[in-house]
Amino acid sequence: MRHDQHGVPLNAATAAAVDELDRAVDALLHFRSDVGDLAERVVAEDPTLPLGNALRVYLAVLSTDPQHLPVVADEFAKFHSVVDPSVLTAGERTHLRAATRLLEGDLSAAGQLLAEASAAQPRDALALAFGHQIDFLTGDAVSLRDRVGGAMPAWSEADPHYANLLGMYAFGLEECGHWDQAEQVGLRAMALDSADVWSIHAVGHANEMRSRFSAGITLFDRRREDWDTDNLLRVHIWWHYCLFLLEAGQPDRALEIYDTVLAPTGSESIRDVVNAASLLWRLYLDGAHDVSRWGDLARTWPPRMATPFSAFNDMHAVMCYVGAGEDAAAEQLIAERRRYVTESPAHVTNAAQTARVGLPVCEAILAFGRQRYAEAVDLLWPLRRRVHEFGGSHAQRDVVQRTLVEAAVRANRTDQARLLVSERVSLRPDSPYNQLKLGQVAVN
Repeated sequence: MRHDQHGVPLNAATAAAVDELDRAVDALLHFRSDVGDLAERVVAEDPTLPLGNALRVYLAVLSTDPQHLPVVADEFAKFHSVVDPSVLTAGERTHLRAATRLLEGDLSAAGQLLAEASAAQPRDALALAFGHQIDFLTGDAVSLRDRVGGAMPAWSEADPHYANLLGMYAFGLEECGHWDQAEQVGLRAMALDSADVWSIHAVGHANEMRSRFSAGITLFDRRREDWDTDNLLRVHIWWHYCLFLLEAGQPDRALEIYDTVLAPTGSESIRDVVNAASLLWRLYLDGAHDVSRWGDLARTWPPRMATPFSAFNDMHAVMCYVGAGEDAAAEQLIAERRRYVTESPAHVTNAAQTARVGLPVCEAILAFGRQRYAEAVDLLWPLRRRVHEFGGSHAQRDVVQRTLVEAAVRANRTDQARLLVSERVSLRPDSPYNQLKLGQVAVN
């Protein structure tokens, strides 16, 4: 029996396979862009390594891009057909079950299995990291915090990846509303490991939620050499930077960054396109509408939309279609998702997310684009306290809340608009956006 770098027992044919796995996990915890290539090296070194095969599935499914799935699913099925579960550790069996559930579309079951793995072995970094991402995709803020918090006592600063756990914990704290504590924990992680981009990201979120946009810009500027590198969060952190600029009254500067960093180039990930759409939609709500930018984004979606996979992504695709004036494409996507919901098995997490949140949000965005603002309000109002159910962060989901606010204002739904804005101001009184809307509803 061999052990990984954190002391977790595993079955591996060679010591070299364990070394490759350790390198891949290090890349995973640091969000390095080479994590996919390193995962392939793990399986190439030992095709029967259970954790290597599970890792490949986790990366494919949690990328939220269905184009990655067919090959990985086929390779996992071949591996599964020859593996002998009786010789595996309990943790390995749990990982393989979790990977299987993910391929079946059951994120909730996979997340629960990884929680069981963490409870039995709190030093299982794979279970913690991917469980954390599942919590994010399912909008479970409490588990996002407590999954990592429950494992923390088993780690110490002597562990090379302790800072990465602190970064995850900081993000969970922020999503649960513990903004000051999130900043403190995130700063500690950053001090221990400057390459931990997740902690930089978490502290950025903490600043966002407290409307400390100047502090957020300063943070990102000061740590730019640590996050503006070849990592999976680079574009997302630039998106956060642009949100701070919008709050600071610098939309032109945000658009400059959009054009140089966020605009599609042909090699962007699906999450990069989500970031770009989210920024442009905020500007669209403010009255800035550039059809050519939207058209470039809209063209990136069709190949990714053939397989329903993420209600959260669907929303951003509809934003792009509406922004580009391609209402027919938005209507087609919505119709396809309606069929998908009726045909999907009950255990498919995304189907439930689509039915409860994704479809009405997409319909509301299309209605907004057609200036049917009252219809958009009617669609979004019942969802406003459960938008988290289709994943994302508070900052990301705020685009839905802002769409509802703007629709209520334009539809002259004065009482609803005033209530929405008052809720926002009570929570974040220092937000220039909130104060602007307060002035508008006060006039009305």
